[in-house]
Amino acid sequence: MSTTAILSKSRFALACAGATAALALVAGQPAAADDHKGDDQTEMTKGEKQLAEMLEGRVAGEPQRCIRTRLNERLRVIDETAYVYGSGKTIYVQRTKNPEDIDRDDILVSRRFNPSQICKLDMVTTADRAFGMFTGAVFFEDFIPYTRVEQGGEGS
Repeated sequence: MSTTAILSKSRFALACAGATAALALVAGQPAAADDHKGDDQTEMTKGEKQLAEMLEGRVAGEPQRCIRTRLNERLRVIDETAYVYGSGKTIYVQRTKNPEDIDRDDILVSRRFNPSQICKLDMVTTADRAFGMFTGAVFFEDFIPYTRVEQGGEGS
């Protein structure tokens, strides 16, 4: 075997060893990144803070597959967080399967099975408010009711 052939094999082996070490280094990084990510998740987003303010003084109830809706019932959109239906004593929070896609600049387009209620299985899409063009699909989760807690009297 010639000297150049031996050097080529040595360089090839060295390159393979280097590539293996680099892959091991890269493979180890996601675990470290995941550990750091847990620290960032304790910080509430702007939307989460807004929702927390809305839910202050309210208690969560049993999840509902469907909720009754009226023609002019209030809908509040909290960007990248949730849709909030209703007003008054009980409101319903809909976080969807992909809350990061919630955008107040989009409008909800619903194909309901029952016109007096909205349900988890209704087909809902979003459209651009200005141009009316399709922007995505919404996959509802159960609706979570939050009811205002009545404060007890001082004489109790």
